[in-house]
Amino acid sequence: MVKTFDKYFVKLFFKKIILLTLIFFSLTFILTLFEEITFLSNSDSEIYLPFLITFFNVPSTLLEIFPFIVLISTQLFFVDIIKRKENELIKVNSLDNFYLIKLLALCTFIFGIIIVTLYYPMSSKLKFFYFDIKNIYSEDGKYLKHYSGNGLWIKDEIDNEIYIINASANNKEKFLKNIFINKFDKDFNLIEVISSKKADISSNDWVIEKPIIFRGNQQIQLEENIKLSSHFNFDKINKTFRDLNSLNLIELFDLKRENELLGYSSQDIDLHFLKIISLPIYLSIMVIISAIIMLNIKRDKPYIFHVLLGILLSVIIYYINNIFNIFGLTNKIPIYLSVFFPIIFLSIVSTIGLIRINEK
Repeated sequence: MVKTFDKYFVKLFFKKIILLTLIFFSLTFILTLFEEITFLSNSDSEIYLPFLITFFNVPSTLLEIFPFIVLISTQLFFVDIIKRKENELIKVNSLDNFYLIKLLALCTFIFGIIIVTLYYPMSSKLKFFYFDIKNIYSEDGKYLKHYSGNGLWIKDEIDNEIYIINASANNKEKFLKNIFINKFDKDFNLIEVISSKKADISSNDWVIEKPIIFRGNQQIQLEENIKLSSHFNFDKINKTFRDLNSLNLIELFDLKRENELLGYSSQDIDLHFLKIISLPIYLSIMVIISAIIMLNIKRDKPYIFHVLLGILLSVIIYYINNIFNIFGLTNKIPIYLSVFFPIIFLSIVSTIGLIRINEK
């Protein structure tokens, strides 16, 4: 009998998850599609391309909202069994609410492992294709941009010469400060290094103020400004797309190792990696919190009340996570704490709620 209950409840629970996933997938697809149509409106792309790149982009976006899909799915699951009084049937068979919560939490934990091991590599690959296609239909396809703890990093290619640029940037000022420009030939042989305290990037013709040029064993101090033609300007730097979601776990490890060898900050990589590997625990906690809420509220509340409560709770948790992530990236707190503190806090709340759950 217990196995029959298990199969029934697991099947019902995953039906809710699949339903909510399809709904969120459709909404995200529609909203993203308009953005991609606008992006490709001035290009000669095929009519199907906006739909294709939207399809490539949506899975990684969906990954970000899986915790809230699980939370709302759990609410809908309990709405169903409470309406049918199937939760009373559990007690008749010498089981309890804690049994049901353990079952759902375990299933969700396994579901989270599947997401990390199977879904995430697939979504990261699709995200890579997404960026690759958008890069082709941008004005230039031979650049990269990356923000790290060491400031802004840019790879640009001009007239068969490769430029690796590092500088301090502020997205409110049209200047780069403490800029270093490493100029290579197409075989990555160093030609020269240009250093300056300030560069005006308001247009594609950068104005580099009184630079120092290192060429061979010579150091040349210029008293006049020089210009550098680039595919980047202030607006394009702020709009350029780059996302760690386009890297799978192995690629994240490789990128972190490269950054450490070069002395670059890996905080954003650590944060992203920890968020991915902690996802199964996070999903399980969301199930427990949702179950506690559903088993502690009054039965006469309307159906829409449960949905709105789930959405409100999802928004609150989302912003709490974002706040702690920002604290981690700005060195206010350690990266590990920025990821795990919200999880620990939610776990404590869940534990307190579970203490009296079987009295319901």
